[in-house]
Amino acid sequence: MKAKEISYVGLFAALTAIGAQIAIPIGTVPITFQVLFVLLSGLILGTRLGFLSQLVYLFMGAIGLPVFANFSGGFGHIYGPTGGYLLSFPVAAFLAGLISEKKKDIKNYAIGSAIGILTIYLLGWLRLGFFMGGDFEKAFLLGVAPFIPIDALKGGLAVLIADRVHKSIKI
Repeated sequence: MKAKEISYVGLFAALTAIGAQIAIPIGTVPITFQVLFVLLSGLILGTRLGFLSQLVYLFMGAIGLPVFANFSGGFGHIYGPTGGYLLSFPVAAFLAGLISEKKKDIKNYAIGSAIGILTIYLLGWLRLGFFMGGDFEKAFLLGVAPFIPIDALKGGLAVLIADRVHKSIKI
């Protein structure tokens, strides 16, 4: 890997950690800006570097660095009720990057963002449902439904930022 690529990976891992600290607690799963930076890592860095940035973020949190919501860390978060959301981040970044790499335009950024958000919802909802003893309806109501409007806004913002970045600089 080139030094520039390592820097981008580190930057987006750090941005995701910062996004985790901008949190609004609404129950089991808080509203944070992690999703915005997960999407941006894929849309801007592409599949490989976006995936790696989120893997670095998860590794930092797993070893105990306080990068998860509320300045927390540790493997227990990955295993806990919100672990599915966390584990989905590298996959979501990869898929957002995969779609947007085909053609760097608003349409593909929007599709990539939507697929990234759906991936986060699916894996997060499944883990939360298992954690709640198989009550997937309750898990959906607590861990997905309240986030749809705000994540749609974050997805739209990610599309606009990615478009602007790609028009301004070559990554």
